[in-house]
Amino acid sequence: MTAISPNKPYRVGRSKTGLGLFATKPIKKGTKIVRYFGPILDSRKKDEDAIENKYLFELNGRWTIDGSIRENVARYINHACRPNAESDVKPRKRKVFIRAIKDIEPGEEINYDYGTDYFKAYLKPIGCKCGACEKKRKKKRAEARAERLRLKEKAERKAQKKAEKVAKAKEQAAQDKAEDKATQKAKSLNGKANGKDLNGHDRSKPAGTTPADVTAQTAEPATLQT
Repeated sequence: MTAISPNKPYRVGRSKTGLGLFATKPIKKGTKIVRYFGPILDSRKKDEDAIENKYLFELNGRWTIDGSIRENVARYINHACRPNAESDVKPRKRKVFIRAIKDIEPGEEINYDYGTDYFKAYLKPIGCKCGACEKKRKKKRAEARAERLRLKEKAERKAQKKAEKVAKAKEQAAQDKAEDKATQKAKSLNGKANGKDLNGHDRSKPAGTTPADVTAQTAEPATLQT
């Protein structure tokens, strides 16, 4: 890797997406940080127009910078949907500078928006990994987890209510059954009590009578002799 002069306010370092360019000194808003450079390709030449890599920086319909050379330190600057820098394109001079659009602190990664075409061709298929998009995905994951938890708790409450309802129904059924059984038993005892007085005598027989009296009463009367 090309050595970077100590007076440069940046260094190449490890980023979430691979390598990136990081500030080593405070960089004020509006400062030109680094130049994006490389061979200038002419789209009118078939051999140059056929060159394809992800470091091509289009200046206009004809001219394109091939920034794939290792000397081009600016190629390590990653894309961000909410960047702290931007590309300052000068088509007539065929030059591009990366300029700070806000104050950048030491240790902060330098980034700029690559543009819609690059985003659709290279970043969208794999998912943008810039800080803003990662934060957005993290928020969505947290919301999804919260929603799953909410639905789980709702299902649990529903199941608990159903279980309580079933248990209550079983308890009521058992109580009704016990009451029916008690009623039937009471009716049975009451029916038996109706056939006897409190002393255990059969109420269907006249009081004060004996079996002999009953026999005498039911016997046929004697025939009168003439």
